Amino acid sequence: MAVRVLLLGPLADLAGSAEREIPAPLDWPGLLDAVGPEVAGQLRDERVHIACAGRVLADKTTLTAGDGDEVALLPPVSGG
Repeated sequence: MAVRVLLLGPLADLAGSAEREIPAPLDWPGLLDAVGPEVAGQLRDERVHIACAGRVLADKTTLTAGDGDEVALLPPVSGG
């Protein structure tokens, strides 16, 4: 039983990989523990969003991911 966590952009650079498998079920505290302190610090930023099973969460602290779910960590978007 696992959750697939996708780290995008600079979050992948911080983590050293773009993807991780984390045991299910996964909640907000579990996610913070699993990604390590540098990425966890970035996740606490209000500009970083989380999508679970294809839906962006209005409140990322309500994360509840089960077996087979995909969680995407979405850094702020910049453009020009």
